[in-house]
Amino acid sequence: MKKIGFLSFGHWTPSPSSQTRSASDALLQSIELAVAVEELGADGAYFRVHHFASQLSAPFPLLAAIGARTSRIEIGTGVIDMRYENPLYMAEDSGVADVISGGRLQLGISRGSPEQVIDGFRYFGHEPAEGSDHAAMAREHTRVFLEVIEGKGFARPNPQPMFPNPPGLLRIEPHSPGLSDRIWWGAGSRKTAEWAAEQGMNLMSSTLLTEDTGVPFHQLQAEQIQRFRDAWKAAGHGREPRVSVSRSIFPIVTDLDRAYFGSQTGSKDQVGHLDTGAARFGRTYAGEPDQLVKELAADEAIAAADTLLLTVPNQLGVDYNAHLMESVLRHVAPELGWR
Repeated sequence: MKKIGFLSFGHWTPSPSSQTRSASDALLQSIELAVAVEELGADGAYFRVHHFASQLSAPFPLLAAIGARTSRIEIGTGVIDMRYENPLYMAEDSGVADVISGGRLQLGISRGSPEQVIDGFRYFGHEPAEGSDHAAMAREHTRVFLEVIEGKGFARPNPQPMFPNPPGLLRIEPHSPGLSDRIWWGAGSRKTAEWAAEQGMNLMSSTLLTEDTGVPFHQLQAEQIQRFRDAWKAAGHGREPRVSVSRSIFPIVTDLDRAYFGSQTGSKDQVGHLDTGAARFGRTYAGEPDQLVKELAADEAIAAADTLLLTVPNQLGVDYNAHLMESVLRHVAPELGWR
């Protein structure tokens, strides 16, 4: 059994072929898609976060709105770039969204990915400490964030406050118990997955790994997951971790499906280069449901994960993306034992 949700990048463009031609379209349709997939029986609505782009950026107003419109699904991010974040303000924002949703927030965070501008975090007022770099700054922001959402007091109270204070040091409010167990690190390599386990964060792994060992993507990702679980066990944490992977899966059950994705049947892994060196990109799964079942049954990383996030082409609109989710839930998931 697996939790199955969607992951949206929230693109918008004024192109006549796009169903999301403005930021308003992208945001409001994100809410409507979350409501639709909850009604279909899916388990989660997740959103990518990008800055300086015609894509979803500040996630917490959106997550809070979805939390108020839904009652069951998990709502989350995949991922928030921690280089841009004020960790204390983020703790307040996440506490608010989690309280509104009744404890359904699942926050994917990371050190970030290639971005639209050079060192965009500097425009947000964040500078790496002397002798440090942007990756270390992201991890330091993460450390502070994880510490303050635990709910312990750390701020010295004003002796003459406007309103009476409880005794002792003050904490970030609102505090949402259990949120610290629902933080995920978006790991692009085996090493960063091990680091995430040591910190006590769940693992979120996408369709891109920033390394390549020559084996198929799903096998490299399965090794990443196993290393994460080994490191988690060695760290002695008191709970079982969660692992999510994302995939592009398009069952072809209508002529429209075939028109959109028929050319992607037979897709293969791709190897390319990012700033960090060689990278391996996972394939797209597109085809008739019976063929998809055979191909997905051989995906070792999906088998190892408890949560599957389906990347959706949000510019095709709410109705079509709800159709895609329903096709996976109805024609593929039961045959693979995911439902």
